[in-house]
Amino acid sequence: MALSDSIPSIDAPDLTIYRLGRDRTNLIRDLNEAVFDDRHVINRFDHDDLLMLVAARDGDPVGFKVGYRLRTDTFYSAKGGVVKRARRQGVARELLQQMLAVVEQWGYARFVYDTFPNKHPGMTVLGLSEGFTVVKAGYSPQYEDYRLRFEYRFTDPVSRSNGV
Repeated sequence: MALSDSIPSIDAPDLTIYRLGRDRTNLIRDLNEAVFDDRHVINRFDHDDLLMLVAARDGDPVGFKVGYRLRTDTFYSAKGGVVKRARRQGVARELLQQMLAVVEQWGYARFVYDTFPNKHPGMTVLGLSEGFTVVKAGYSPQYEDYRLRFEYRFTDPVSRSNGV
C-alpha cells in the first residue's frame, strides 16, 4: 500500500482509513491531543516499519492508530484513539482491522498491543472480540491501572524477505 492509498471501509462507507508518512506526525499529535488531551504519542517516530493510520469520516479525521516493529516477528500497536463524537461507531475496530491487514502483508507472525482495562475498557472488549489473547498482565504504578498485553498470531505469515 502506497502512502497516498486510502482504504474505504466495508462496514461504514463514509469512513476512510489512510496511511500517513513520517512527515505528517503533526496530524497524529493533533488527534492524540483531541482524544487524550496530550500531544505525546510515542517516544520517537523513527522506528522500523512505522505505520500511522488515520480514519476520516467524510474527510474529517476522527481516529488514528500508530505502530512499529517491536521484534523481527512482532509488530507493536503503540497507540490509537477515536475522538469522542465518533466513538462506538466501529472506527477503532476498522483501524485495528486495517492495521492487522497491512502487518500481515508485511509478514509478521505476531501483532501485540498493551491496554489499561480500567481506563480504556473498550480496547479490552475489542481485543477479545477480534480473537486476541491476553499474554501478559501486571500493575503499572505510573498509570495506576493494570496493563494487559494482547496478542494476535497470524496463521500463515508471509516471508519477511518481501522488501520490508
